[in-house]
Amino acid sequence: MSLIIKNGRVLNPPTDTDEILDIKIDGNIISAVEAEIVPVSFDEVIDAAGCYVMPGFIDMHVHFRDPGQTAKEDIETGSKAAARGGVTTVLCMPNTKPVVDNPELVNYVHDKGAQVGLTRVLQVGSVTKGMEGKELSDLQGMFDAGIPAISEDGKSVMDSGLYREAMKIAVAADVPVLAHCEDINLVQGGVMNMGTKSDAMGEKGISNAVENIIEARDIMLAEETGATLHLCHCSTKESYQILKEAKEAGIKVSGEVCPHHFTLTEDDIVPGDGNYKMNPPVRTFEDREALRRGLAEGVFEVISTDHAPHTAEEKAKGFASPFGIVGLETSASLAYTELVLSGLITPLTMAAYMSSNPARILGREDIGDLSVGKAADITIFDPRTEYEIHAADFVGKSKNMPYEGRQVQGKVLKTIYGGNVVYDSEAN
Repeated sequence: MSLIIKNGRVLNPPTDTDEILDIKIDGNIISAVEAEIVPVSFDEVIDAAGCYVMPGFIDMHVHFRDPGQTAKEDIETGSKAAARGGVTTVLCMPNTKPVVDNPELVNYVHDKGAQVGLTRVLQVGSVTKGMEGKELSDLQGMFDAGIPAISEDGKSVMDSGLYREAMKIAVAADVPVLAHCEDINLVQGGVMNMGTKSDAMGEKGISNAVENIIEARDIMLAEETGATLHLCHCSTKESYQILKEAKEAGIKVSGEVCPHHFTLTEDDIVPGDGNYKMNPPVRTFEDREALRRGLAEGVFEVISTDHAPHTAEEKAKGFASPFGIVGLETSASLAYTELVLSGLITPLTMAAYMSSNPARILGREDIGDLSVGKAADITIFDPRTEYEIHAADFVGKSKNMPYEGRQVQGKVLKTIYGGNVVYDSEAN
């Protein structure tokens, strides 16, 4: 029996395809992409008329909190949230408890992800042991265990010499470095963007320089070592210019923007509401517009969520709560509403930013592509559906996000992972 997706608008960036086509799946592989595929008996057919058919989304930046903080999220609930959001591959950051700094924990996450079977769960390895910034982790052991990247996400490796050594090792293994750019010595207790809003709220601010200084440093180290560098959750207007100049200079660097940074500004913050506390923080209108311009121009080429679950009790502490919001279940709708409908990017570019570009950065030729012979990871997205975001509808364990009641357009209807329908909006 084959699975056939008919009548959908196939958006496949690697082949620059944007046309009405049928897709046939046999097992976990795409076996045909043609104008008209005639089903035979026993074939299962999905009619995707009026919908976009895109490579399954790849989120390069999530936190599933497993091991150690599973009251917030675990691999099963995180995978369910990913599937509902059209995400078929996730990269889990290593700032768990304990930190994922060894192959045994990498294997634990990969095995558990495979057991759940709703999305491809890839564990990123920490750069330093315990994320303490003092000694390199067992990088080779984690490469052998299949990590797709290294990162110290949640903080920066402030020892530039140690970080340079890690980059050299990553180059030898042909593995990218995912950089959380934050000068910890400049944070000074900040909890939101430094500016008029922080002054009005009486909260300590985080300046743009906190991010920009480390972005510049990391790019210089990447140029020196030849590392493939990816800048996580860019939030400042300067990051647009820094990244643009680095790419023009031929440095192997890319950057991502999260939906909260291209949709919100500090003016949207509700005082006392911890769901508006994230790191880096939402910044000014000028910063947001620079990020949107960078997405329109392709300076930023990835949309990731930084999905960061926390319990309701934690987030009830306002701006004394932990940093972070969830995003897996809303990212596609927010990207379509804010970027595609506004004319900043095309639907094909949205597919590139959420799937094929991450695959390319990770060196994965088997995913992020709807060509024959590739993995049958597919997202069916209805651009016509309008709905309100409500945390009560989320399938992830935590509900911390600042979009309650927000009207959006475009919704994931079905998610296919490994040839199997793992999410169906009509059935869930």
